[in-house]
Amino acid sequence: MEKDSIGIKEVPAEAYYGVQTLRAVENFHITGRKIHPDLVYSVAAIKKAAAQTNLEAGVLDEKRAKAICEACDEIMEGKFLDQFIVDPIQGGAGTSINMNANEVIANRAIEILGGEKGDYKTVHPNDHVNAGQSTNDVIPTAGKITVLRIMQRTENQLSRLKKALLKKADEFQPIVKMGRTQLQDAVPIRLGQEFEAYASAVNRDIYRLNISLNEMKKVNLGGTAIGTGLNADIYYEKNIVQNLEKIVELGIEGEDNLIDGTSNLDSFVAISGAVKACAVSLSKMANDLRLMSSGPRTGLGEINLPAKQNGSSIMPGKVNPVIPEVVNQVAFRIIGNDTTIMMAAEAGQLELNAFEPVLFCSLFESIDILGNAIATFIENCINGITANEKRCSELLENSVGIVTAICPYLGYSKAADIAKAAISKGQPVRKIILQSKLLKPEDVDRILDPIKMTEPGIKGRKKTSSR
Repeated sequence: MEKDSIGIKEVPAEAYYGVQTLRAVENFHITGRKIHPDLVYSVAAIKKAAAQTNLEAGVLDEKRAKAICEACDEIMEGKFLDQFIVDPIQGGAGTSINMNANEVIANRAIEILGGEKGDYKTVHPNDHVNAGQSTNDVIPTAGKITVLRIMQRTENQLSRLKKALLKKADEFQPIVKMGRTQLQDAVPIRLGQEFEAYASAVNRDIYRLNISLNEMKKVNLGGTAIGTGLNADIYYEKNIVQNLEKIVELGIEGEDNLIDGTSNLDSFVAISGAVKACAVSLSKMANDLRLMSSGPRTGLGEINLPAKQNGSSIMPGKVNPVIPEVVNQVAFRIIGNDTTIMMAAEAGQLELNAFEPVLFCSLFESIDILGNAIATFIENCINGITANEKRCSELLENSVGIVTAICPYLGYSKAADIAKAAISKGQPVRKIILQSKLLKPEDVDRILDPIKMTEPGIKGRKKTSSR
């Protein structure tokens, strides 16, 4: 039997959590999920750093501090995850997450000291494990540590994607195809140039994420309830962050203004915005790949995507672009999560934002599913793309878009007339020009050279004579 300010409640004898965790479970049947494992790690790291700092400050005795640290080490190694049972979306600004951790750590520390779970005279969840802390500085700090940890995996995948795209760019560099604007024929482009552009966008995403991640390295730990540091020992307040950094090794440091760091969540909006921008870039790329591979007989058919599974339960032999499709759907989810994060950050009032739980749940999901989508995009799509060089060449030769290269020699109006004639007669631009005898055959060959049309300017070309 455990007692809190609400009353007395039965707690399973084998459980490491306590009464406050159970109340949270009763109150918050929301997502059916558990706390993100990396958030559990982050909270345990904070509790270990707090115990070490409180020991140095003389707030905790050595016996309790060591037991708490040992319990935290076990949790950071992945043990006791099944004891973190509160829903990630909850009222109370994350108090239930904090107390779930406090109770599990306290009961495990009690065991380490030879006592029985629930004997909080030995180690108390609030008085000892939570000493010098508040949910309001623990949870925002844990959220930032979690973002820094899980973003490492996602950035790793982005770096792999960039390399995969550059490899394809080299492979496809000799292949010239028709470029399109507004889904209409434009001017020639090399397939390799398109893949280079995708790699450039990914590189920009990596840069943008790194810039916003810097804001995750400023934490408000030591500010306790509203950033003023009430109930924290002076030594603790000055040393807690550097002790935490020794544990997590992520380059974290204290906020310049702890009150600001406690009440404002705009840094999470910034990182979510960078994640969303990356998702948008990848979704646009996925759209392009679906269009270029459309067909295979009646679409563009310029590239082939790897066949990964049957595309239909009714149409034999149909293969769908399932990997680009899942990338699109992940982007939709991330965009929705970003809206949730924005609304949660905006809804803060005065000295605290109570909506961190839904913000963190959304942000962690966005980062995780982005990394997972990129991984399957690389392995099951990008690496296996092949080009239909013959099809690219046919579409290029039959397009009226190449008439643009004629403009510097015959002028815009004459080139437009050639384009109209090619469309109305259903003939290639090259044939219309030769039939009209507006240019010499050798000049036409030079001007409409596929590779040259993918390069800038007209300098260095021989002066062209017209008949």
